[in-house]
Parts: sequence; C-alpha cells; structure tokens
Amino acid sequence: MADSLPTLELLEARHSFPCPYTFKVIGAGDIDLEASVAACVRAELALDADPKTSVRTTEAGRHQSVTVEPECPSARSVLDLYAALRALDGVIFLF
Repeated sequence: MADSLPTLELLEARHSFPCPYTFKVIGAGDIDLEASVAACVRAELALDADPKTSVRTTEAGRHQSVTVEPECPSARSVLDLYAALRALDGVIFLF
C-alpha cells in the first residue's frame, strides 16, 4: 500500500479547503469494493448520501479500481479518510 501519502502541511499548501479531493482505491475483484469505499467516505465525512464513484475492473476481473472525489472540509479530513480507506478489507493500494 502507498506509504508516501501527503503530509498535512503539503495538503494545506496545495489545496484551498474545503475542496474536492480525488482518492483511488485498488482492491480485489471478488468483493464489492465500490460499496465499501462509498460507505466509508459517507461515514467518515458524515455525508447524507453516498458519494459518486467510478469503477474500473481488470480484464480478468482479479482487481478493481474505485475512484471517488468527495468534498473534503480540511486537510485533516483527507488524512483521516486515507486511514479509514486503508483499513477496508480487500484494499491493496491507495493513492
């Protein structure tokens, strides 16, 4: 999994919060990763509805990539969301 996640200082220097922030979650193809990611983002950011996601699956179906771009209120919320997404079952890589 990506260990080179952005620092709080870097996020604050490069983004004007609140703003949309893109997360890409790569995981196993045999689970409902999209639903897990959406539920995680919804819970972490206290959203009323699931965020919009897009999914790409490898040709053989072994892996999938979920992209989500929620409105994040702060740099801290981005880091907290990275931690929550990293803890999901089946996540292989996160950036």
